[in-house]
Amino acid sequence: MRVTILGAGAGGTAAAFDWSSHGHEVRLFDFRQFPDNIGAVAEQGGIHAEGELSGFAAIARASHDIDEVLQGAELIFVVGPAFSTVPFGEAVAGKLRERHTVIVSPGSCGGALAFKQAAGLSLEDDSIRVAETHTLHYAVRLTEPGRIRVFLKLKAGNLLAALPGRHTEEVLQLIADVYSTMEPARSVLQTSLQNANPVIHPAVTLVNAARIEGADGDFLFYEEGVSDATGRLIEAVDLERIAIGAKLGVEILSDPEMGIRQGYMVADNYGAAYREAPGFRGISAQPQLDHRYLNEDVGYGLVFMSRLGRQLGVETPTMDAIIQLASVLMARDYAGEAPRTPDSLGIGDLSAEELRSL
Repeated sequence: MRVTILGAGAGGTAAAFDWSSHGHEVRLFDFRQFPDNIGAVAEQGGIHAEGELSGFAAIARASHDIDEVLQGAELIFVVGPAFSTVPFGEAVAGKLRERHTVIVSPGSCGGALAFKQAAGLSLEDDSIRVAETHTLHYAVRLTEPGRIRVFLKLKAGNLLAALPGRHTEEVLQLIADVYSTMEPARSVLQTSLQNANPVIHPAVTLVNAARIEGADGDFLFYEEGVSDATGRLIEAVDLERIAIGAKLGVEILSDPEMGIRQGYMVADNYGAAYREAPGFRGISAQPQLDHRYLNEDVGYGLVFMSRLGRQLGVETPTMDAIIQLASVLMARDYAGEAPRTPDSLGIGDLSAEELRSL
């Protein structure tokens, strides 16, 4: 199968390596303002990996030319932070064909909705299958351009939903060769709410703010950054998103429970779960506060969840407190910026029953 990966960060590079290693023809794309990894992959003809996935995988084309990488594609992955979803959608607007299946991975709270909107596709348009996963399938870092270290490929517990949901099983069958353990979700709201990044990253970052600024993040984010008290803050956020899911009739698993299923974690206590997590071992903290752990996971994730909670009548005091504290620390107004909300995605006037039918 011809597979196109939009996004040449760590996640996109890992997906490109994995699909190529399974015998598929892979093309990797990113915008011209991100030339390093594309240039390295093009020069060496592929990707080097170490860790759980290792070796060298050939990549048919690494390019900044969107038309070139889409040519003949059957499956398209959009892999990147939340703020990249709309630019990728705009880049392919008018270029998608009925044979295309697009998977936003991870959806990062409403990613499939945001992509369809940016690509000029209506909510109910199913001529092009669009889906999202609730998380990235890898714990991975770029060690240098063209090289990755894969800490973990998920063993289970990654949810996928198509938009509309009636196509979910078809998409799962299409990707089963590489992601045989991907699981169906009831809707893209379940995948959005099950995304744990907004639950974990902002809480740990805020508690360790002075350490990040004072030592340029020279410590292990999970092993050293999560105390039992930090774990209680994470748990409070988690309970709020679980309550939002319950209002929608969707079971959202606690993050430690999901982490154990995925192979990240071995403990179910919110503090020890992260400190002792095999899948998080050796991952360093970010070097500065101006980072996606706040800009993405607060600005896109917690703001989206908080607004969805408000829409459904679910109180989110801990989420709202973290949004406010992060805004003070970063001297910006995440709640006011609100780049991704139910309103901006066209679902802000839907009832709980209507949201369940997406």
